[in-house]
Amino acid sequence: MTGQRIPNPDLAVGAGNKQRWNQPEFRRHGFHNVYRLFRRAYMVRARAQSMLKPDECRALAALPEVATLTTRPEFSALVCAQGDKVVMSRYAADFAPDQPHSMQSVSKLMIHLIAGRMIAEGLLDPAKPVEAYIPDIGTGYRGARVQDVLDMNLINDFSEDYADPHASCYTEEIALGWRLPPEGAPETGMGEFVRSVGGDDLTNHASAINYCSANTDLLTLICDHLRPGGLPAEIDAIAEAAGIAGALHISLSPDGLPAFSGGGCMTATDLARFGLLLARIAGPAPCPGWNQTFTQAVLTREAKTLSSPRDRVRYANQMMTNGRWIGHAGYGGQFLMVDTVTGLSCAYFSVLENEAGYCDDYMAETIACLEAVLTEYARQD
Repeated sequence: MTGQRIPNPDLAVGAGNKQRWNQPEFRRHGFHNVYRLFRRAYMVRARAQSMLKPDECRALAALPEVATLTTRPEFSALVCAQGDKVVMSRYAADFAPDQPHSMQSVSKLMIHLIAGRMIAEGLLDPAKPVEAYIPDIGTGYRGARVQDVLDMNLINDFSEDYADPHASCYTEEIALGWRLPPEGAPETGMGEFVRSVGGDDLTNHASAINYCSANTDLLTLICDHLRPGGLPAEIDAIAEAAGIAGALHISLSPDGLPAFSGGGCMTATDLARFGLLLARIAGPAPCPGWNQTFTQAVLTREAKTLSSPRDRVRYANQMMTNGRWIGHAGYGGQFLMVDTVTGLSCAYFSVLENEAGYCDDYMAETIACLEAVLTEYARQD
């Protein structure tokens, strides 16, 4: 005789159409522990870690913008590194330096690297339509160029309004392994979910991008199609190149695909290490094994911007930029910003505990504060 069973309480959907770990009252615990709360996940450690020595820059520590970032109630961690040095590190009282944190959409930078490698190898042509790689793709992507998917420059029926509890992005979470489906329903795989996205006129007529995490899921399907079963090896290559000291965790869909749209988790120092890898790839010195041209092009592309109040920031190839720094934001209050001139990498973790888990003004302030850190370090350098 078996005992009573109940749906996993961390993953079961409750109020506001959110699973427990993303409920406002549990979100901070969730973002600090989600690497072990996902339905399933892939984890890798580097064979050799990149050694970083503490060498605090007092000028950075004295910045009022650093005080803003680190005294917010949402704050988890801020780590800034350059070369082989950690020039500043700060942690909240409830967050340890060796603790992984949800990166959310900062994870999209991994698909930037993977797609870039496949372009360099001649496997992927951004000018081709999506159906050249996924013949049975649905109307939400049929006819769109891969480049428009990379640039978030198309319109379909997928909605990513975090304030709307019934937005498509929450249904997507079943396919990312973040929540359970309705009781008795099967778990939707990433392939099934992306193919189900509908649409009509896919042209984005606006001056701003249409941010859509399903685009990253589609790129994941394409890259898996081009190198079947090869995505774990791509993650391994990123962890090795960055010299991850702890572990890189990423959630898996029911069909075994990594959730590059938002499933990554690392420590703050390891995220800074990942940023240092991006700095090397974006820099002038050769960085074998990576598509430097693809990354460097982001800085000068005439790409569309984010929506106001972040419309100073352009978006291209699954990456954000102001023309000097590169990086990405993440739901809940995350940001990785890398100065391509000085090589300074700043990793910021925080957890918004409002109902939506997101705030445009909060993220605009985060960008401005991190830009001030980059500017001051360049002045000192």
